[in-house]
Amino acid sequence: MAWSSSYSSHYFFKRAFKLVTLEKATEIDAEIIFRMQVESFSSLLEKYKDYETSPANELIERTISRINNLDGGFYKIFVNTNLVGAICISRKEEASKFWISPMFIIPNYQGNGIAQKVLILIEEMFPEITTWELATILEEERNCFLYEKMGYIKAEFKKKLNDKATLIYYKKER
Repeated sequence: MAWSSSYSSHYFFKRAFKLVTLEKATEIDAEIIFRMQVESFSSLLEKYKDYETSPANELIERTISRINNLDGGFYKIFVNTNLVGAICISRKEEASKFWISPMFIIPNYQGNGIAQKVLILIEEMFPEITTWELATILEEERNCFLYEKMGYIKAEFKKKLNDKATLIYYKKER
């Protein structure tokens, strides 16, 4: 079960002896978040050749901009004391609607249920948010399965990136 304290910027989720925490990133964290993002998305960039949309192809300035976004920001993902990824959220046009992008776990930690725990935590951190939206590559079935398992519904809108990849949008309302 997650809990938060007004005295801490950490949010916890403990299951199977893995403590997953989220901590708000600051500009000091930009370089490590940027390097982890590139590492996490490089294999997808090589596979799908989506050079214009892949987080692996972004500049560090984009990471800094996301960190400093007053309507959201980056949160570092820790497993026990190990930094293993990050999630970025930003408020959309409506005050009760957030966009998730990017969210990533470094390759050595993928497939361990961490992203699932992170989605639970981020939603609990912002109980006033009634709509969460995100996009992922349709051809990445594991990602689609994760989001659907977590209650996200496929939107009608899809965007063909190239002959190898299609971006599909998801929404979760509560």
